[in-house]
Order: sequence, then C-alpha cells, then structure tokens
Amino acid sequence: MTSFSLLLLVIFVTLVFEFSNGWHDAANSIATVVSTRVLTPFRAVLWAAFFNFVAAFIFGTAVAKTITKGLVHLEMIDEKVILAGLLGAITWNLITLTLGLPTSSSHALIAGYGGAAVAHAGFKAIILGGWLKPIIFIFFSPFIGMLVAIVVTILTNWIVRRQRPLKVDRWFRRLQLVSAALYSLGHGTNDAQKGMGIITAALVAGGLVQSDHPPYWVIICCHLAMAGGTMAGGWRIIKTMGQRITKLNPFGGFAAEIASAITLFVTAKFGIPVSTTHTVTGAIVGVGATRRLSAVRWGITRRIVWAWVLTIPGAALLGAILFQAGRSWVK
Repeated sequence: MTSFSLLLLVIFVTLVFEFSNGWHDAANSIATVVSTRVLTPFRAVLWAAFFNFVAAFIFGTAVAKTITKGLVHLEMIDEKVILAGLLGAITWNLITLTLGLPTSSSHALIAGYGGAAVAHAGFKAIILGGWLKPIIFIFFSPFIGMLVAIVVTILTNWIVRRQRPLKVDRWFRRLQLVSAALYSLGHGTNDAQKGMGIITAALVAGGLVQSDHPPYWVIICCHLAMAGGTMAGGWRIIKTMGQRITKLNPFGGFAAEIASAITLFVTAKFGIPVSTTHTVTGAIVGVGATRRLSAVRWGITRRIVWAWVLTIPGAALLGAILFQAGRSWVK
C-alpha cells in the first residue's frame, strides 16, 4: 500500500470515526429533550444534527490544533500509527455502545492515537505536557458541568419562584429547544475538531501541509460526518442518559443543557479537548442533586464513572494491539 493510499484510508476511517462519534454521542445532545417529551426522538436527532453541522461556521479550531501537534511528536509517527489509533477508538466505541455506556469518544480517540504511537516509537513519542489537560478534565469536566448546572438550576428556580407550575412547564418546553440547540453547537464544535486534528496530523506527517490549521474541506467533512452519525442515533445510550441517571422535567432538561453548553463553549475557546459525555452527565447529576441527593441513581452513575476511567487505558491498549497486528500487512 502506497503512502498516499494509506493517507486516503486514514481520512476515510477518521470520517467513519466522526460518524461513530455522532452516533455514540447522539444521546448527549438529545437525551434530555427526548426524556422530557419536548421532541420525538426523530425530530430531536434532526434538530441536533443540524446544529452539529452549523457549528462549523461559528467556532474556531483551537481544539483541532491541540490534537494535531499537542499530544504526539509528529516527526516520530506515520499514517500507520494514526490508522491504528483510529481503529482502536472505533473498536472501543462499538464495545461501549453495545454495553449502553456513555463513555467519551474524545478520550477514546486520543488514547488510541497515543497507544499506537507508543507501540511504534516508545514513550518518547508522547508530549507529556499536552496530555495534562485532557486527563485532568476527565475528572474536572463532569464536576464543572455539575456545578454550573446547580447554579443555573438555583438561579432559574429563583426567577420563576412566583409563577404557576403549568406556566413554568410550558415556557421551559419552548426554552429547551434553545438549550438543546446550544448544547448541540458545543458538541459539534468540540467533537468534530478531534477528527479535524487527526486528519491534519496525517496531512502534516505525509508532508502535504505545513500548518496545524485544518484545511476548510477537512472542517466541512468532519462536521458532515458528525451530523450524519447524530441522525443515525444511539438509542440505548439515550435511555441511560435521559432516564436512568435521574428523572428530568423540561425545567431540569433546560438547566442541564445550558450548563453543558456553557462548559463546552469555554473549553473549546481555550483548546481543551474535553468530553461532551462527561460534561452532560455531570450536568444531569447536578440537576438531580438540587432536588435531593436520592434523586440521582448513584449505582448507574458509578458504573458510568468506571467506564470513563477505563477508557484511556482500554482504548490505548486497543490502539497498540491493532498497530502491532497491522504492521506486518500494511507496508
């Protein structure tokens, strides 16, 4: 297989990953708006997919640049490493999707990429400082989402404290369309940029581009793949996110989505590749906790947290195994 053919394969598999990312994370975008019955599942995925794509024209590419040059020394890897990392991430996504676990596609991608790089060139291929923010935010992003959700819930409770419950419910059903759109914008810009960074890294490693800024066609293709995956849905995870952690009403769904959107906008601005899954899960927990701690089903939450913790070592191991398995037949 020629270097150019391998590059084309990397681009294709990256877009498949973005599709699987949208499929896997569709629940994050629409779980609350479906569980509160504001939209049917079909209308909800169309709504989310549209705003996943629109994000391409609103936000920058700071996260993509972090992925491209901030994690691995590009001069020490090649397209085979990137391909193995992608396949490791996709495999991890399929395993967790089958189990109905809302794990992080973002962390699966960077872990698979890093695991394949280590298998190829050893730990010297890793830029240790670049991994600090993604690993720290495995633990920080759900807590940030939870705290922001608590603040938003308290503030909105105070604003509507003298209104009749039926009127509040009616208004927040309308407002949830706005909050779901804002969350989908945050999801689109954060997660589509992971694929942009990988394709740009492959282009740089192949000597076709010099800059770490993704070409415009890469930006459009990654957002289209993300939106297509979101439309395909991820119905088992929707049930976990929208119903099994805590019961949500339109008021709570609005608070969870607004809190998640705020967190994603800020982290995208600073180029921090956080997990949209971690963020929205923390926000849903925060909304439930404002009612009472027993409103959160902590057994389900503990299972999700364990899946988060295992994502980086699990996807890294898969990336390393697939690189070793493929090096004999991808010359």
